Amino acid sequence: MRFWIFLLAICLGADALAESVVPTRTIRANAIITEIDVVTKSGRIANGFDRALDVIGQEAKTTLYAGRPILFDDVGPPALVTRNQIVMLRFETGGLVITTEGRSLERGGIGDRVRIMNLSSRATLFGQIHADGSVHVKN
Repeated sequence: MRFWIFLLAICLGADALAESVVPTRTIRANAIITEIDVVTKSGRIANGFDRALDVIGQEAKTTLYAGRPILFDDVGPPALVTRNQIVMLRFETGGLVITTEGRSLERGGIGDRVRIMNLSSRATLFGQIHADGSVHVKN
């Protein structure tokens, strides 16, 4: 019986041992988070980070305030493409590959879907940013 009471006490106390990642200072949107910017604090938030390594190197999507837990939607991969940047557009379908230049109308990181203006036709397209900084347009 004592074993079960002990086990129950351990399970209920597990949340007390859990930690949340919080900023040490105010971090502005679009800033890259470094190891001196965050610490862990006791207490757990359901949709927040519990390891500082998961946040370090990410980019703040919104302003992060000191002492408030960092939530999953508050950070993301660093932007590769900035607004008004000239990027390479790539369209592939059935063996046909078309490449041209475009102007990014939005800011984004790897895997983000952004609006792009084709500089030749002035048409607005949507594409996904790849690791090399090019934007692949889907049909």
